[in-house]
Amino acid sequence: MKDNFEKENIFGKGVPNDAYAKYFVGNSYLNPLVSPDEAPIFLANVTFEPGCRNNWHIHRATKGGGQMLVCVAGEGWYQEEGKKARSLKGGDVVVIPANVKHWHGAKKDKWFSHIAIEVPGENTSAEWLEPVSDEEYAKL
Repeated sequence: MKDNFEKENIFGKGVPNDAYAKYFVGNSYLNPLVSPDEAPIFLANVTFEPGCRNNWHIHRATKGGGQMLVCVAGEGWYQEEGKKARSLKGGDVVVIPANVKHWHGAKKDKWFSHIAIEVPGENTSAEWLEPVSDEEYAKL
Protein backbone atom coordinates (compact mmCIF):
# COMPACT_ATOMS: atom_id res chain seq x y z
CA MET A 1 0.00 0.00 0.00
CA LYS A 2 2.69 2.53 1.00
CA ASP A 3 4.96 1.61 -1.95
CA ASN A 4 2.18 2.25 -4.49
CA PHE A 5 1.28 5.49 -2.75
CA GLU A 6 4.87 6.75 -2.89
CA LYS A 7 4.98 6.07 -6.66
CA GLU A 8 1.71 7.98 -7.10
CA ASN A 9 2.80 10.89 -4.88
CA ILE A 10 4.84 12.68 -7.57
CA PHE A 11 5.76 15.68 -5.39
CA GLY A 12 7.25 13.53 -2.62
CA LYS A 13 6.43 13.10 1.04
CA GLY A 14 8.90 15.62 2.41
CA VAL A 15 9.91 15.82 6.07
CA PRO A 16 7.94 15.40 9.29
CA ASN A 17 5.63 18.39 9.76
CA ASP A 18 7.00 19.11 13.24
CA ALA A 19 6.18 22.83 13.22
CA TYR A 20 2.45 22.09 12.93
CA ALA A 21 2.32 18.68 14.66
CA LYS A 22 0.27 20.11 17.54
CA TYR A 23 -2.53 20.86 15.06
CA PHE A 24 -2.73 17.28 13.72
CA VAL A 25 -3.98 13.94 15.00
CA GLY A 26 -1.39 11.46 13.67
CA ASN A 27 1.70 12.06 11.55
CA SER A 28 1.93 14.43 8.61
CA TYR A 29 4.77 15.48 6.32
CA LEU A 30 5.54 18.72 4.50
CA ASN A 31 7.32 19.23 1.18
CA PRO A 32 7.42 22.95 0.27
CA LEU A 33 7.31 23.32 -3.52
CA VAL A 34 8.40 26.96 -3.59
CA SER A 35 10.15 29.16 -1.07
CA PRO A 36 8.35 32.32 0.11
CA ASP A 37 10.99 34.54 -1.55
CA GLU A 38 10.48 32.83 -4.95
CA ALA A 39 6.75 33.25 -5.44
CA PRO A 40 3.85 35.38 -4.17
CA ILE A 41 1.85 32.21 -3.31
CA PHE A 42 3.14 29.47 -1.02
CA LEU A 43 2.63 25.89 -2.27
CA ALA A 44 3.41 22.78 -0.27
CA ASN A 45 2.65 19.09 -0.67
CA VAL A 46 1.17 17.85 2.60
CA THR A 47 1.15 14.10 3.18
CA PHE A 48 -0.99 12.39 5.82
CA GLU A 49 -0.37 8.89 7.17
CA PRO A 50 -3.50 6.70 7.37
CA GLY A 51 -5.88 8.12 9.98
CA CYS A 52 -4.05 11.46 10.19
CA ARG A 53 -6.09 14.65 9.99
CA ASN A 54 -5.62 18.27 10.91
CA ASN A 55 -7.67 20.10 13.53
CA TRP A 56 -10.68 22.17 12.65
CA HIS A 57 -9.35 25.51 11.46
CA ILE A 58 -10.29 28.73 9.71
CA HIS A 59 -8.30 30.76 7.18
CA ARG A 60 -9.23 34.28 8.22
CA ALA A 61 -9.22 37.26 5.85
CA THR A 62 -11.04 40.56 5.58
CA LYS A 63 -10.82 40.39 1.77
CA GLY A 64 -9.82 37.51 -0.51
CA GLY A 65 -7.94 34.74 1.27
CA GLY A 66 -8.92 31.17 1.93
CA GLN A 67 -7.21 27.99 0.78
CA MET A 68 -7.22 25.59 -2.14
CA LEU A 69 -6.31 21.92 -2.05
CA VAL A 70 -5.16 20.03 -5.13
CA CYS A 71 -5.34 16.35 -4.29
CA VAL A 72 -2.33 14.45 -5.59
CA ALA A 73 -2.37 10.88 -4.31
CA GLY A 74 -4.19 8.47 -2.04
CA GLU A 75 -7.57 9.06 -0.46
CA GLY A 76 -8.76 11.57 2.10
CA TRP A 77 -11.57 13.65 3.55
CA TYR A 78 -12.56 17.31 3.54
CA GLN A 79 -15.34 18.65 5.74
CA GLU A 80 -16.81 22.07 6.43
CA GLU A 81 -18.62 22.67 9.68
CA GLY A 82 -22.29 21.70 9.43
CA LYS A 83 -21.82 19.82 6.15
CA LYS A 84 -21.27 16.19 5.19
CA ALA A 85 -17.63 15.12 4.70
CA ARG A 86 -16.44 14.93 1.09
CA SER A 87 -14.34 11.97 -0.09
CA LEU A 88 -11.16 13.02 -1.93
CA LYS A 89 -8.76 11.31 -4.34
CA GLY A 90 -5.97 12.35 -6.70
CA GLY A 91 -7.18 14.95 -9.20
CA ASP A 92 -9.85 16.49 -6.94
CA VAL A 93 -9.70 20.21 -6.18
CA VAL A 94 -11.23 21.86 -3.12
CA VAL A 95 -11.80 25.62 -2.95
CA ILE A 96 -12.16 26.76 0.66
CA PRO A 97 -13.48 30.29 1.10
CA ALA A 98 -12.00 32.52 3.77
CA ASN A 99 -13.61 32.37 7.21
CA VAL A 100 -15.04 28.83 6.77
CA LYS A 101 -14.36 26.32 9.57
CA HIS A 102 -13.08 23.03 8.11
CA TRP A 103 -10.62 20.14 8.35
CA HIS A 104 -8.93 17.72 5.95
CA GLY A 105 -6.92 14.53 6.21
CA ALA A 106 -6.42 10.91 5.22
CA LYS A 107 -8.94 8.10 5.32
CA LYS A 108 -8.35 5.70 8.20
CA ASP A 109 -6.66 3.05 6.05
CA LYS A 110 -5.16 5.17 3.23
CA TRP A 111 -2.22 7.53 2.78
CA PHE A 112 -3.19 10.94 1.33
CA SER A 113 -1.38 13.94 -0.18
CA HIS A 114 -2.58 17.31 -1.36
CA ILE A 115 -0.94 20.51 -2.44
CA ALA A 116 -2.03 23.27 -0.09
CA ILE A 117 -2.34 26.72 -1.65
CA GLU A 118 -2.82 29.76 0.56
CA VAL A 119 -4.98 32.24 -1.35
CA PRO A 120 -3.68 35.82 -1.06
CA GLY A 121 -5.89 38.31 0.72
CA GLU A 122 -6.00 41.13 3.21
CA ASN A 123 -5.38 40.55 6.93
CA THR A 124 -4.94 36.80 6.45
CA SER A 125 -4.22 34.39 9.29
CA ALA A 126 -4.90 30.79 10.25
CA GLU A 127 -6.94 30.12 13.37
CA TRP A 128 -6.36 26.58 14.68
CA LEU A 129 -9.19 25.10 16.70
CA GLU A 130 -10.14 21.79 18.35
CA PRO A 131 -9.14 18.38 16.98
CA VAL A 132 -11.59 16.29 14.98
CA SER A 133 -12.60 13.77 17.61
CA ASP A 134 -11.99 10.06 17.15
CA GLU A 135 -15.76 9.61 17.49
CA GLU A 136 -16.54 12.08 14.65
CA TYR A 137 -13.82 10.61 12.46
CA ALA A 138 -14.90 6.99 13.03
CA LYS A 139 -18.35 7.81 11.59
CA LEU A 140 -16.84 8.50 8.15
